[in-house]
Amino acid sequence: MRTHRRSRHRLSGSKIKSLNALKKLVKELKKEGRKVVFTNGCFDILHYGHAKYLQDAKNAGDILVVGVNSDTSVRKIKGKHRPVVGEKSRLKLLAALESVDYLTLFKEATPLKLIQEVKPDILIKGADWNKSNIVGNDFVLGYGGKVQTVRLVKGLSTTNLIKKIARKR
Repeated sequence: MRTHRRSRHRLSGSKIKSLNALKKLVKELKKEGRKVVFTNGCFDILHYGHAKYLQDAKNAGDILVVGVNSDTSVRKIKGKHRPVVGEKSRLKLLAALESVDYLTLFKEATPLKLIQEVKPDILIKGADWNKSNIVGNDFVLGYGGKVQTVRLVKGLSTTNLIKKIARKR
């Protein structure tokens, strides 16, 4: 009889953490000498560009923590017709990615509060951001952390995908 080893994380959401649980977990991981990487985004209509971005972010350290904008936050940033995919589904889909270790939802327009609570070793955003304009840049650099950007897949964005789908109607 063939048995399957259970994954440390199941699709049930063991990667999805409250802010308080995440803070405790990150503190323990850092004590173990693990480098914690943080990134954030809406991740509405997950595509290859997202997957590559998250893998590149993960490659910068040991543990990848992703802050995910809540539905309310996405509407504030992207407009009343977004997100297309709700926050619970977005969290579960991101949790299914091997590159993502932990996720948490945030309701604010920016992840600054979350970054201040998590205190990552490395803060990452896409190369479409100027490092000096990345939310949390000054804070992370202030305690000796690093701020990095990763190259994005050219032409792939959720907004472009939505426009392409709308044209085909």
